[in-house]
Amino acid sequence: MNPPAASRRQALLATLLGLALCIALAVTARAQDMRFAPSDEAASDGAWLNYKNRLLAALEAKNRKALLAAIDPDVDNGPEQKRGIEEFRRRWDFDDDRSPLWDELRKALLLGGAFVKDDKAGRRFCAPYVAAKWPTDFDPFRFGAIVAAEVLVKTEPSSESRTLATLGHELVAVEDWEVADRLAGFPQKWTRIRLRGGTGYVPEEQVRSPIEHMACFSAHNGPWRLVSFTAGYLPE
Repeated sequence: MNPPAASRRQALLATLLGLALCIALAVTARAQDMRFAPSDEAASDGAWLNYKNRLLAALEAKNRKALLAAIDPDVDNGPEQKRGIEEFRRRWDFDDDRSPLWDELRKALLLGGAFVKDDKAGRRFCAPYVAAKWPTDFDPFRFGAIVAAEVLVKTEPSSESRTLATLGHELVAVEDWEVADRLAGFPQKWTRIRLRGGTGYVPEEQVRSPIEHMACFSAHNGPWRLVSFTAGYLPE
């Protein structure tokens, strides 16, 4: 005997509600997967904070003597590069006030960091956290991290355009890392990201790639020193 029409409708409604709940849970789980909270695991280390503040002051003043004192003599300059201060100076145009070193190292320090294991069974503190804590299931060449709270996503590369969404401390798919502002000659750069159903633009400085430069520091053999400042990401 076939069930009454009312019973069939109730069964269908229950099935549809169950399916909708499953979809909602899946979407919620995916949204949670995209969250990427900031981290600063050395924030309670007084010796580190003193070193960090001295280093930031040296970078701000372009104080080369103070900066050199903060670098390990055997500093790692990247794959297939010579180690040491001399190569560090050459690679970063150390004597040039326009060297990107002053700004790049400062930005890395200000974003906080995390402790990672080194190849000698010790550990280093690496900044920014974006590279040090990057989740291995996200392609570092296709995704970036929003590194601020309440970042406005714009319809066009212009602060005057309509706001599509507000993001904060999460991973985003990146389509173009550097897009010029809609106003010709305006210095602001934008990053085009992919949203559900389209694309949007966020200020370039508010999204960071895990393959940008990462600074690592160690106090294993004495006071804190910069032991590497190289491009690329370091998965946990």
